[in-house]
Amino acid sequence: MVSKPLPMLPALRLPSSWLEVLDPLRAVFARSSTFGLFVLLATGLVARTSRRTVVGMLAGAGMAVVVSFHSACRFFSTHRWDVDRLGLAVARLVVARLVEADAPLTVAVDDTLLRRWGKKVHHAFWTHDGAAQGPAKLGRGNRWVIAGIVVRLPFTSGPTCLPVLFRLWAGKDTPSPVTLAGQLLTLLADAFPDRVIHAVGDAAYHGMPLVVTGTTITTRLPANAALYGPPPPRTGRRGRPAKKGARLGRLAELAAAASWRSVRVERYARVDTVQVATIRALWYGAFADTPGRLVLVRDHHTTSGYDLAIFTTDTSTDGGRIVERYADRWSIEVANATGKQVLGIGQARNRLPPAVERTVPFEFLTQTLVTYWYTTYGYHRDDLVARQSAEPWYTGKTETAFEDMLAKLRRTLIAARFTATTPNPLDPNIIRDYELACAAAAA
Repeated sequence: MVSKPLPMLPALRLPSSWLEVLDPLRAVFARSSTFGLFVLLATGLVARTSRRTVVGMLAGAGMAVVVSFHSACRFFSTHRWDVDRLGLAVARLVVARLVEADAPLTVAVDDTLLRRWGKKVHHAFWTHDGAAQGPAKLGRGNRWVIAGIVVRLPFTSGPTCLPVLFRLWAGKDTPSPVTLAGQLLTLLADAFPDRVIHAVGDAAYHGMPLVVTGTTITTRLPANAALYGPPPPRTGRRGRPAKKGARLGRLAELAAAASWRSVRVERYARVDTVQVATIRALWYGAFADTPGRLVLVRDHHTTSGYDLAIFTTDTSTDGGRIVERYADRWSIEVANATGKQVLGIGQARNRLPPAVERTVPFEFLTQTLVTYWYTTYGYHRDDLVARQSAEPWYTGKTETAFEDMLAKLRRTLIAARFTATTPNPLDPNIIRDYELACAAAAA
């Protein structure tokens, strides 16, 4: 694969495929030098196998001497570029190449806590942390609301969530995570007016801010939710027409009286036979008079009650597909965990508001770009065979994971350094980088 230098950073040799992924994002940045820093830091984040601080990104790209630490910090704190514009540009790449033409978009929304300490860290609070140990589920740090596009990759059996848009929660008495998620859905609806967007979130994501033109929302329904029937026909009398029908019973009562049917659904990388019941309903306390449906789910061997209750404002899609869509929500949990544990998202230790608000989105978008690169340029059917041959004891390895994508891109970046034509002697650190990349591939 041919390696090419960047005009603004001639010492940085990169594979042409990686540059072709990043080059469509050039228009987001006001200056070519800012775009050069973006390429440099994204490459360093990918290549780095240890701490992913800003210094670590420079070291990972092998440019810690050429580019100063202060220049890299200013990329996040002062340079002119917008997180939403960059996220939407990445979203357009994903939709154009990884989603079928004219197909609806499935967007998963969730929030995650990146732990931070220190009084001067921008918008760091004690807040809910679903990954925390113990019953309290509390942690201190930055709470991020994330929207990711769910895609089906040709080399995986389950869905993959690619994070594209982000909002940092500013604490109490500010817009809630639900309101912030509604802002992200509005951005996507405006960016893709020709696509229907089906949003999906966990039980915390319900409310009128999520009712966005051109989108639907699917979420888990709590057992104590008050549901109502559709509004009755107009009577012709004076006064405001009724906005809701009669109060429906509790979910257990609705399940006992519902008409169940067996369907086969694809969820969590397997195909299951479940029983589904669909009931037209309004969740007036959350979505006012927005038309919706209750979808009750239970396992095939269950004879009474229900196992899962889902509410959706999608009034036309089959109930079985709604169950699959809600199951696809889990992919954003996987994306969040992968970003923290594999790519080291959240390890940067900046404190200023612009830097804090830009660094985490930049890192998550790099994660999305790695998956995009591997799907469009890096995938080969022998990748998994080689991994299985090298580790025959790893019998559970049947699909390509993000670690494999990252390791192959690292090897490709290192190969670009080897093949670069330069009069300088070979840097011995390149050999060490190659060994680290191989070790990461085998980890």
